[in-house]
Amino acid sequence: MSSLQATAFAYLFPGSPMVNSLLATAYISIFPNLLLYFVPPDIDTSSLNVLVSFAVGGLLGDVFLHLLPHAFLGEHVEDHAAVAVDEQKNVLIGLGIFGGFFFFFVMDKLMRVFNGGSGHDHHHHQHGVDTKKHDDHDSAVEHEHEHEHNHNEDEGGLRQRKKAAEEKNQEEKSVEKKKQQSSEEGIKLSAYLNLFADFTHNMTDGLAMAASFYASPSVGATTAVAVFFHEIPHEVGDYAILIQSGFSKQRAMLAQFTTAVGAFLGTIIGICIEQMAKAEVKDHPVPGILGTDLRWGDLVIPFTAGGFMYIATVGVVPELLEVTGKIVKDRRQALSEFAAMLVGVSLMGVIAWNEGSA
Repeated sequence: MSSLQATAFAYLFPGSPMVNSLLATAYISIFPNLLLYFVPPDIDTSSLNVLVSFAVGGLLGDVFLHLLPHAFLGEHVEDHAAVAVDEQKNVLIGLGIFGGFFFFFVMDKLMRVFNGGSGHDHHHHQHGVDTKKHDDHDSAVEHEHEHEHNHNEDEGGLRQRKKAAEEKNQEEKSVEKKKQQSSEEGIKLSAYLNLFADFTHNMTDGLAMAASFYASPSVGATTAVAVFFHEIPHEVGDYAILIQSGFSKQRAMLAQFTTAVGAFLGTIIGICIEQMAKAEVKDHPVPGILGTDLRWGDLVIPFTAGGFMYIATVGVVPELLEVTGKIVKDRRQALSEFAAMLVGVSLMGVIAWNEGSA
């Protein structure tokens, strides 16, 4: 099993860390988006949640079985070798993990704030409805009053009132049309904000690809597998949001491919960081951060781990906790999600175990 896994990884990632990073980014960006062609716009939520549970298991498995052990212990420690513990270095690594978590918290919060601005229109819409009802009531009372004194008014006055009523009706229709357009613009704004968040998320995936492959081929390959399985439900979910926002199937797929540029941009940035760090060490060794042997490039892996932890837990798990209130259906759905998550973690565990015994 270990040799088969090593052969597969060697076939998929045959080059240098730079080449392998770009290859992995292509794998995680292109293939999940191509699968969208076969995804129906109205995909069943239960099926999507099972797929998401599997992806969460894969991401958390990568975090706890690959990224964090590598961040603290490094790679390929010899048997019976003593590992020196540097508490200050561990603190910096911990801060790097928190930095990744906090970065995604900030991005998520800002997206919700901006998206919530469009949702505030609903309150004004309700207020507008109440105002309209009040105006209609006043208009009815006024009409009755005018009817009582109708015999004192001439025909020209009737035509004038009729014209005024028609103008008021047209004005009300215009207001309702503007409110509807505002609501549609709010939905589109939500879709575009989601695309921006997806672009930023993909940049982090690209950084993870570069940092992982420069750390070691095994960490890179494992991270690529975890991100690949995460990207499938992630892309499907974003695709569904775009369809619901009025995008056509072709336009939604094109938008998703556009956000993939963020992954390549992140990979290129990560490669530049790693190459600069290697050049500094080779040409003129520089002291590490705050007197430790840790360099800025070494914090990319902890940052990635923190980001993955946020995505898998805060970003996804709350949605999986939602229930329909139908006990039998919820019980069956819960068991499916539990099993899918365990399968995802187990897959990462098998890969990690075989890498460790290789």
